[in-house]
Amino acid sequence: MAGPKTLLVLENFINGKFVPCPSYIDSYDPSTGDVYCRVPDSGKEEVEVAVTAARDAFLGWSSKSPQERSQIMNKLADLIEHDLEAFAQAESKDQGKTITFARTVDIPRAAYNFRFFASSVLHHTTECTQMDHMDCMHYTVRTPVGIAGLISPWNLPLYLLTWKIAPAIASGNTVIAKPSEMTSVTAWMMCKLLGRAGIPPGVVNIVFGTGPKAGRAIVSHPDVPLISFTGSTLTAQHIRERSAPHCKKLSLELGGKNPAIIFEDANLDQCIPTTVRSSFANQGEICLCTSRIFVQRSIYNEFLKRFVEEARKWKVGSPSDPTSSMGALISKEHLEKVKNYVKKARAEGARILCGEGVDSLVLPTGNQNGYFMLPTVIAEVKDESCCMQEEIFGPVTCVVLFDTEEEVIKRANGVKYGLAATIWSSDVGRVHRVAKRLQAGLVWTNCWLVRELNLPFGGMKASGIGREGAKESYEFFTEVKTITIKH
Repeated sequence: MAGPKTLLVLENFINGKFVPCPSYIDSYDPSTGDVYCRVPDSGKEEVEVAVTAARDAFLGWSSKSPQERSQIMNKLADLIEHDLEAFAQAESKDQGKTITFARTVDIPRAAYNFRFFASSVLHHTTECTQMDHMDCMHYTVRTPVGIAGLISPWNLPLYLLTWKIAPAIASGNTVIAKPSEMTSVTAWMMCKLLGRAGIPPGVVNIVFGTGPKAGRAIVSHPDVPLISFTGSTLTAQHIRERSAPHCKKLSLELGGKNPAIIFEDANLDQCIPTTVRSSFANQGEICLCTSRIFVQRSIYNEFLKRFVEEARKWKVGSPSDPTSSMGALISKEHLEKVKNYVKKARAEGARILCGEGVDSLVLPTGNQNGYFMLPTVIAEVKDESCCMQEEIFGPVTCVVLFDTEEEVIKRANGVKYGLAATIWSSDVGRVHRVAKRLQAGLVWTNCWLVRELNLPFGGMKASGIGREGAKESYEFFTEVKTITIKH
């Protein structure tokens, strides 16, 4: 008779050491519904110790040259790449995403984040001007802010955690990072590599736990002058309120309700498979996923027919199966939330063309209790419906028709969010006109998720505050100082 499973138990990483916590919370494998590991339930005490470690390490780390910090970060990238398969397996099991997605997207990008900022930090310049009539010269310098509080989400765990840690430490800051309590394993694995890469104790501290306890303690701490957060708009509101008394620098990358606008001259052979991918990649659990598809009337019926056919080809199955297109959603609660949006759409009179409640979901025996859902396409839904207004963050997309360019711009902008948009058209003039008028921080044309990390990333309206990227992240994680010399 088999004995009970031995659970993985994580520990906080503070001042270069793993530190146990008095209390723990369960984290689940979304593909089976079973407990996968135990995560520290950290709070004020653990954050206070991490702040002390980060404060003590700041002078030494910030005194290193950008070249020294760059070498260390490249070594860390090497170590992550060496263990890529182990990281990918853990990310897939912890988050529910397919092993293919973890291998080809999450972990390679996590390593590249360190390489990218290790390079970009070497190429920033400062300003200098002269006032000859005053015998004065002015120049600027940039100095690290201090301790950076970094809070990352559960959808792209190591990918987005390293997107914050890398520019923070490249700029000379020390950090206290809190990954999501639902997806903490790869952050814990990375901690094992920090010392080997040459990162001194206290430079990177990882405190695991929930938002209301650990997250709140980081955000409220007076000695953490900077907060970078990726997550929900509601949580961001709490962060703004709690950080306001301390005048903290904030970078908030929040939700989206991203439109795809498909004009009648679009190349549907390219558009349809790409828009299926932009709707359902990573189970639709990417802030940049398409959730509103506007199709011009003359091609609406053809698009809808082909789009549904393509969506039905996506295989939902075990994340460990390399042939699966989609894995499991993050939690039972989130699965029910996403399904409830489909129920609301049906109650409002919309048509569910495929997926939830229409097609049968067949799963392997070992995944029967997992949090799976088929790609779901909704049509004939009104713009004011919650399915067209609220971020669902799952494998659900709505397809509606439009007639004119002016009309679709107004409707695409008719939500509180403004993160990303896609335009499909062969008319170059139209592409430029529409892109300029869309209220979105990123606009892709005839493609999706093509990222140039040197350029700004971030959203408008309720999709966030600030931008991330080579120049933008460097400016956020540093303070500029003007120095005047009279000679």
